[in-house]
Amino acid sequence: MSSLKYLSAYSEQTREQVSQLLAQNRLGEVLLKRYPKAHGLRTDKALYQYVQDLKTEFLRNAEPINKVEYDSKIHVINHALGLHTSISRIQGGKLKAKHEIRVATLFKEVPIEFLRMIAVHELAHSKEKEHDKPFYKLCSYMEPNYHQYEFDLRLYLTELDHSGRRIWGAEK
Repeated sequence: MSSLKYLSAYSEQTREQVSQLLAQNRLGEVLLKRYPKAHGLRTDKALYQYVQDLKTEFLRNAEPINKVEYDSKIHVINHALGLHTSISRIQGGKLKAKHEIRVATLFKEVPIEFLRMIAVHELAHSKEKEHDKPFYKLCSYMEPNYHQYEFDLRLYLTELDHSGRRIWGAEK
């Protein structure tokens, strides 16, 4: 059986329950019941608009996000699911910052709740750089179910690690 590396911070009881579901090959089924279908945001343009709508709703005064796209190299290179970067450039004697959000391609075919959790997480980095209490408070403000979606996403990553099967993807 694969390790539960995505759940290492959770209680022994929680990890045991997940191990049982994995042993019975039922974890994917449980997730599919909870989240029956994938979202339809397949293009970078649709993803950009989705993130901009979230930003407009919750972070009007934050600096603009200049680019949002799916990135196939994120998970492999950075061991991350999304990235928020700020690139500073000098333009006519002024320092200008361009903010970019990149989301792992894995999120093209997941439930909207998982994509929203990643988008909220990366947007929160435009205000709070560190993963500290104010950061998670901002995440929870933008998505009240943030922690549940994060846990369920970790379950999905565990299932993916265990079976190699994308529950909502084309490779069913």
